[in-house]
Amino acid sequence: MGTEVERHETNTKKKKGGAETADLQTEFLFELSAELEKPLEVGPTPHGYRRIAYIKGGSVKGPKLTGEVLPGGGDWPLLRPDGVSELDIRLTCHTEAGQLVYIFGRGIVHMSGEARQRMRRGEAVDPSEYYYRTAAFFETTSEKYGWLNRIVAVGFDSLAPNKITVRVYGIL
Repeated sequence: MGTEVERHETNTKKKKGGAETADLQTEFLFELSAELEKPLEVGPTPHGYRRIAYIKGGSVKGPKLTGEVLPGGGDWPLLRPDGVSELDIRLTCHTEAGQLVYIFGRGIVHMSGEARQRMRRGEAVDPSEYYYRTAAFFETTSEKYGWLNRIVAVGFDSLAPNKITVRVYGIL
């Protein structure tokens, strides 16, 4: 992964209620990789099938944020009756500058039942076989990273047995 900042824009402007909307612009912030503990199977609840996957540790590397993912965070996914998983992700990054950044997000994972079974057996499933997106938010007291408190980011994620990798883009 290079240190060059990636920017993406839509080129079309749409009219909404007679007003012109702004183009969507994104900026690559970092790639987050985290190793997960074996998930705890809470099981069927009134809301769906609940699992808990704690983070062992990991890394954050990119042009806007670099550091270590600390152990203790995790994901509390809920598999809904319609086969879609709702994600509830919380973790802490210790930056190379010695600052703490709390990262939390919500997401959606949708894949076929067959792909889900392969994933649970520990087999690799190609990202083209599923939809995995997250909306990320940040909290920090750091002056250097305070700008994170004022943005929304999106993650394009990929899964592997007991590991996640997320490419995170700020929405400008």
